[in-house]
Amino acid sequence: MPLRSFAFWLGLLLCALALPTAASLRDDINRLGDVSNDTRGEVLQDILASDHPGVEALFDAYGRGALYLDRRNGTVVQGERKGARYELRDPLTGDELGVAGRRDVRRLRVDNNLREELDTLLALRQLGTGDPDARVAAIRAVVAAPTSGSAAALQARIAQEADLTVREELEVAIGVLALAGEDIDVIRRSLPLLAGRTDIITRGALATLSQRADVPKELKRQAQKLMTRAEEKLRWLARIEALFFGLSLGSVLLLSAIGLAITFGVMGVINMAHGELIMLGAYTTWVLQQVLPGSPGLALVLAIPAAFLVSGLVGLVIERSVIRFLYGRPLETLLATFGVSLVLQQAVRSIFSPLNRSVVTPSWLSGSWELLPGLALTYNRLAILVFSLAVFAALLALMRYTRLGLQVRAVSQNRAMARALGVRSHRVDALTFALGSGVAGVAGVALSQLTNVGPNLGQSYIIDSFLVVVFGGVGNLWGTLVAAFSLGVFSKLLEPATGAVLAKILVLLGLILFLQSRPQGLFPRRGRDGGT
Repeated sequence: MPLRSFAFWLGLLLCALALPTAASLRDDINRLGDVSNDTRGEVLQDILASDHPGVEALFDAYGRGALYLDRRNGTVVQGERKGARYELRDPLTGDELGVAGRRDVRRLRVDNNLREELDTLLALRQLGTGDPDARVAAIRAVVAAPTSGSAAALQARIAQEADLTVREELEVAIGVLALAGEDIDVIRRSLPLLAGRTDIITRGALATLSQRADVPKELKRQAQKLMTRAEEKLRWLARIEALFFGLSLGSVLLLSAIGLAITFGVMGVINMAHGELIMLGAYTTWVLQQVLPGSPGLALVLAIPAAFLVSGLVGLVIERSVIRFLYGRPLETLLATFGVSLVLQQAVRSIFSPLNRSVVTPSWLSGSWELLPGLALTYNRLAILVFSLAVFAALLALMRYTRLGLQVRAVSQNRAMARALGVRSHRVDALTFALGSGVAGVAGVALSQLTNVGPNLGQSYIIDSFLVVVFGGVGNLWGTLVAAFSLGVFSKLLEPATGAVLAKILVLLGLILFLQSRPQGLFPRRGRDGGT
């Protein structure tokens, strides 16, 4: 009995302590019904300080314009219009409160300033979350649209922050907010904290400080120096980003050209349908995503072997039905494969329609890796870069360590001698063409992550593929690798100064001049050519 009595009085005491808090929170919410713009921020901060789990839903409803003042009892409620009446709910818990007429409620005024203020307050609430990335994002959101209590809230958070990265971000944020203040000593202490920062918020704060009339000239000069250093750093980051995009373009060129290097180098066939084989690989990816609509990542992984098989089989059919009769006549193979490319394009238009198809990017390939403020590397391009090198390594190993690779090298160096030693050159030609076509299909899988899939997808890469093969040296895989990345990097480094079109023209002119002095490319093929 004494234990029950103690529990009863303890529960009563806890209820008594909780009631004023709940009542105070409800009073603060009701104050939003007649608060002015000058005092609205204080009321919102009081609501935020309650740590009630329903505050985020309340702020969201307020920003959407879904809060109303119930004139019948002076309370603030969440409302949804249904014809001539309103369905009312509790803004914190979502409980139904009945219905009201149009004259019974008044919608609380909402503007862009209020929405920014609500976003900032919610960001302040995220400062205590367990995810460091979320805390950094919250800090930057607070700095982007500060309120009167933002600096104090950030300062109070420093003593509780254990993560060094988040703590540094807090210090910088406080420094940025301090630049807008009137205390010259605080501004002087805050400026060194912003050295090396390149984000637009910091640069904007420095630019504003350098134009203020009430700031000493020494601080203005220091702010201008920090801005100059930030701009110089941004220029270097832009060069690094251009280099990354050049490597990314080079990886795409490598994937699209490496299959052509195999067929062109071994058989001397100018395959104008190579771009359409790339297109078939891209469409294979799209079809698999339609078959597995809820698993785009699994569909993308399965598309790699599937695209290799589809494009490889189509390439085998092309070789057995058309190209086998045209060996030794490169101009005829050019015309014949050009006709095949038109047939494949029209077949795709008839089956899938001429409209472009969008391939879904998996979540693990979405987004970017931010190395520094102003420098972010997208995951899909990084993945394609690694994937292209993996495909290159696999082909290199196949050519070096397998029986097929040995026969391919023998036929490419001296076809007549290879035949005399028992190598079935026609079988090697067919398998080689199927291999090059399959690699083209794999390239289509990668390209589906960068662009839309359509009947004309391959036409964008066929000319560049031939340029890479000729520049690197016909039939040389290492030459294809070097040529692909060289052309990609040179193009992207020239684009900021000349533009995309002029950069491509300059690269083409440079390639023509190079081939004038070295017509066999960077790595000419070694060995004797015994003819076809």
